[in-house]
Amino acid sequence: MSTHTPIRPEIPNGIVQVAGVIDAAEAAMIIEEGADWIGSALRLPSGKDDISEQDATAIFRTLPKPHAGVLISYLTDAAQISAFCDELGVIGVQIHGDIAVRELEKLRDARPDLIILKSLVVKEDNADELLKLVDETHPFVDLYITDTFDPRTGAKGATGLTHDWGVSAELVRRSPKPLMMAGGLSPENVYAAIRAVKPAAVDAHSLLEGPDGRKDRDKVARFVAEARRAFADNLA
Repeated sequence: MSTHTPIRPEIPNGIVQVAGVIDAAEAAMIIEEGADWIGSALRLPSGKDDISEQDATAIFRTLPKPHAGVLISYLTDAAQISAFCDELGVIGVQIHGDIAVRELEKLRDARPDLIILKSLVVKEDNADELLKLVDETHPFVDLYITDTFDPRTGAKGATGLTHDWGVSAELVRRSPKPLMMAGGLSPENVYAAIRAVKPAAVDAHSLLEGPDGRKDRDKVARFVAEARRAFADNLA
């Protein structure tokens, strides 16, 4: 039996997440510019994490509420995911690995307090496959996140590539759970993306970075402002 308090944080409409934080200074800047959640990919299969687990934990545990941290993970074992989320002090986990439905169910049962995001990686011809995945997993998921597959590298996220927004829009219409849109979003296109797809949240990573690989303050500020404008206009 889980010892966790079964109170899951509410997911308000219009969440803006910035992923790939590399240190405390960058995290503070992202929060100052108005992002809601910060995501970090850890224990990557490549072993090339952007930040150490110790530094990520220090950041996540000191974020001023309602701001919060999200683990971006390729782990596929429910017990491992749960334990790692506890270590880090995050409110949610964004699962990018090919996790079995049974493991998602086990994670949901064990962690009613945890926001579970499941990735939907958009390829050229897999819309039906993604809709089937939603049908199978939505009872155990709080939020889906679309991202773009890079056929050149096999990467399932942080590719800087856009995908067919019509696929994301169809997933929004069909999914019983809300959707966070990612994949090639930037200050220049996030307004149009939100207006077209009508997601509940957005996420950006590589296109908010400068030539030095760090998040650029001006890009973060413009991304957040354009996202807020689009969410407001969708409600108008």
